[in-house]
Amino acid sequence: MKRLTEVEPETKVVVKKIEGGSEIKASLGDLGIEEGTELTLLALEPVHVHVGPISLKVADKEVILSQGWADKILVEKEGAILPLLRLEKGDKGIVKSIEVGGGFKDWISELGISEGQEVEFLTHIPDEILVLKVDEKEIKMGPGRLSRVWVEAEGKVMQINYLEEGKKAKVSKVTGGTRHKQEMEEAGIKEGAEIALVRREKGEALPKRRGNYVLAKLGEQLITIGHGMAEKILVE
Repeated sequence: MKRLTEVEPETKVVVKKIEGGSEIKASLGDLGIEEGTELTLLALEPVHVHVGPISLKVADKEVILSQGWADKILVEKEGAILPLLRLEKGDKGIVKSIEVGGGFKDWISELGISEGQEVEFLTHIPDEILVLKVDEKEIKMGPGRLSRVWVEAEGKVMQINYLEEGKKAKVSKVTGGTRHKQEMEEAGIKEGAEIALVRREKGEALPKRRGNYVLAKLGEQLITIGHGMAEKILVE
């Protein structure tokens, strides 16, 4: 057996063992990878140095996407298939594949992003923390997590990231998985709640991602697997 990171490009393999705990197996399971899965390793690619949430233009609308979501979207740019995070400012690409389950695709579609859609990479979001006030309590959160919170202000529905400092709004919806919604609700951020963006603070610099990721094909779907996780997959 070999580790997936040791396999030569364009090689078809079968997953024989997944090392690590239940969280790793669950994360790989979301990608459709479990013991017995057959896949083809296409390439071992360098990880993009940029980190953090990004701003995109989709159908003449600007939206913010967290790094975790952006990392699960593959786009075609000039004939090459690559993760959305590999694009640079001004680059355009066509969404070719959105990884993991249907629920994830539903959340992404609320931003107007779907397979076949053209997206334009605008910029990486500056390292900052948004300070909110909910029920007279101040909450500090990063822009990536808050990009899943939609509010209504002055008759417009927007991601809370676009709310002006000092302005109040009403939470319209919170998108994302069950755990994320629970965390938001525990912080008082739930549908119908009144919320205000108090100020923006400079955040701590995010660490650069290092190493490589695996680009593979599972059936007809392209997927990416982080280097650390790919090392825990033993194949033949």
